[in-house]
Amino acid sequence: MRGPEPKTTQRPRMLRQSDNDAEAKLWSELRNRRLNSVKFVRQFPIGPYFADFTCQERSLVIEIDGGQRANSKHDTIRDEFMTAEGWSVARFWNIDVLTAMPAVLETIVAICEGRLTEAVAARDFKFLPAACSK
Repeated sequence: MRGPEPKTTQRPRMLRQSDNDAEAKLWSELRNRRLNSVKFVRQFPIGPYFADFTCQERSLVIEIDGGQRANSKHDTIRDEFMTAEGWSVARFWNIDVLTAMPAVLETIVAICEGRLTEAVAARDFKFLPAACSK
């Protein structure tokens, strides 16, 4: 049977409709291959999780978080799952997307171009390279 599977499209659709300001602002920069012609999609399912943004070609997940999610055990488990599945994960804070968009975009470009390959664990940014190739 052709067409979308209601079970797998309902949750991502709901998540897209409830974007916060930072997610909406970043999406306006990523959509339609606007950032270096790299294709990103929103709310892509990876196992039991939905990634805020993904680039399948680069196996990259981008997550946008509020400060209240700093050091979240749930996010750590989620990141471990995604990296084990072959996805690199970059986590930015909402405030940085809203106030320092050029730096956020340059970081995403650096990841996509392979200039950032090592793990980074800063207070306001985290990058975890994939544990294996997909």
